[in-house]
Amino acid sequence: MYKIIIVDDEEKIAEGIAHLFPWEQMGFSVEAYFRSARKAVEYLEHHQVDVLVSDIEMPDISGLELCERLSGGSVRIVFISSYQNYEYFRSAIHYKVEDYLLKPIKFQELRECFRKIKEELDEENNAMPDAPVAYYDQIVREVKNYIEQNYREASQNEAAALVGMSSGYLFKIFKEKSGQGFMEYLTEVRMKKACELLDNIQFKSYDVAYYVGYDNPKNFSRAFKAYLGMTPKEYRSRKGING
Repeated sequence: MYKIIIVDDEEKIAEGIAHLFPWEQMGFSVEAYFRSARKAVEYLEHHQVDVLVSDIEMPDISGLELCERLSGGSVRIVFISSYQNYEYFRSAIHYKVEDYLLKPIKFQELRECFRKIKEELDEENNAMPDAPVAYYDQIVREVKNYIEQNYREASQNEAAALVGMSSGYLFKIFKEKSGQGFMEYLTEVRMKKACELLDNIQFKSYDVAYYVGYDNPKNFSRAFKAYLGMTPKEYRSRKGING
């Protein structure tokens, strides 16, 4: 099953999309749905997802802003909207969005959209050519080195381009060979570096957040706590560091 999350600030719509369509019959599993795009961003920092279904006009972060934040990642995006807006269409093309579905969503259109997405995902995940084990091990080493050298701005798409693979294909190989997804390993590298920086009193917590790739200190604090079970402040307190 390929994993989906849904974002729409209208709870009934989000819940309806999640529960009223036969996702499992189409080969997909709805992992979560959110009324807040910010919550979706936080979820995506710690979970691998194949497809994001998102409204465009939302109060906290718009679908276009959300799309921009995910640019360079492996998540496929499907927009849903009540508006036939030329600028929205143009932005959807710019960000290579999979489809733009108008509300109320018609089952036939949604089924056709996800049939195509599933075909693409199947093709990526089944296109594992025969190659020496050492070749894949080398790919993983290169990607890990890329992450360790570029952890602040590293992206799965850029790593895939570096080793000459599709993003989905790279994710499959990296997961099989290292036991971790790309984002899991990136988070691990970021958190280890964050601990090193937090051990140095000259760095403020918000400085550390920026240095390891989080423009929002609150998002960094949440990610740090999810990884280590404590906030950056609690980490420093246990080390006897004030600041």
